[in-house]
Amino acid sequence: MKNMIVAAALVATFAAPAHAARSSPDEDMAKLLKGRVAEAPVRCIPVSPNDNNSVQIISERALTWRVGSRIYVNVPQARAETLDDDDILITEPFGGQLCRNDRVRPLTRESGIPKAPLLLGTFTPYVRSATR
Repeated sequence: MKNMIVAAALVATFAAPAHAARSSPDEDMAKLLKGRVAEAPVRCIPVSPNDNNSVQIISERALTWRVGSRIYVNVPQARAETLDDDDILITEPFGGQLCRNDRVRPLTRESGIPKAPLLLGTFTPYVRSATR
């Protein structure tokens, strides 16, 4: 009986799908911005070398940065559909800022191969809503 239980557990483990159901890019964006409202877009945002963990990629949609209590959303000017949330983003900020028309390059984590560079669009800041 004990062997049957162990065998059943092994079958259930290996029969399960390798990846859990993934959320869609729209769901990821909605979750990130829940309870927030957009402010007027800005041309540049401040970044520092210590902000590497503040960037988040929303697959096929946008790049986001947390700066203080704000979340800045940037939709690249072209090829946003090449973004994958598992990519690593290579940035080269000039003067401590990322700005519209700056180039960034996603790097495929698994292969280490850089993708085509993307030109940043404007940054839309999202802040917590005053009404909750």
